[in-house]
Amino acid sequence: MTQQGAYAVRRSELETYFDRTAADAWAQLTSTAPVSRIRATVRAGRDLMRETLLSWLPAQLNGATLLDAGCGTGALSGEAAARGAKVTGVDVSASLVALAQERCGPSDAITFHVGDMLDPAFGGFDHVVAMDSLIHYEPSDVIDALAKLAGRTARSILFTHAPRTPALTAMHVAGRLFPRADRAPAIVPIAQSDLARRISADLRLSAFSIGRTHRVTSGFYMSQAMELVRR
Repeated sequence: MTQQGAYAVRRSELETYFDRTAADAWAQLTSTAPVSRIRATVRAGRDLMRETLLSWLPAQLNGATLLDAGCGTGALSGEAAARGAKVTGVDVSASLVALAQERCGPSDAITFHVGDMLDPAFGGFDHVVAMDSLIHYEPSDVIDALAKLAGRTARSILFTHAPRTPALTAMHVAGRLFPRADRAPAIVPIAQSDLARRISADLRLSAFSIGRTHRVTSGFYMSQAMELVRR
């Protein structure tokens, strides 16, 4: 299977999961409704990661354009728009996009689309944020995605990946005990050193340097943020 084919297969799996299997659960997780103790740790972790990524953007975003790549239910899109950004939110899941539109309400500052976050038809941006939307892909696919986004990004790309740690590996093993229908497509842990090496070696990313990194760990949530800044 080609690299593009592998990316398309995994994207299709994510679409099916979020639209058919986990739409209601994801809507609850990303709301303020009561959830289980385990899901509460995931919610807290996601909130902290979103705050981290937003803190890496300029405090004032007036006039800036931003792609929320894998926008989910639109929380980051809404906060970026409140700071003055013109936001394009894209997600493969029609269910999540509908929820994002409902939660953010009518706005001249945000447009949501169902589609591929890598589609060049969405145009260029000052900033791209991909929070937990690349964690399901193999390292080569992550680098290819970053390279495609880099060609359309004027200032910075902020993204997350699943760090390769013993704790996260143990969580994956435990997750396999649950029925397949209850599980999201597997995430792919990547060592930060390996990812940094791949980024530095890819000529398509030569215009960008690695900036800040930060790991968020909250119960069953673990994610590593990385900043790429145009030189």
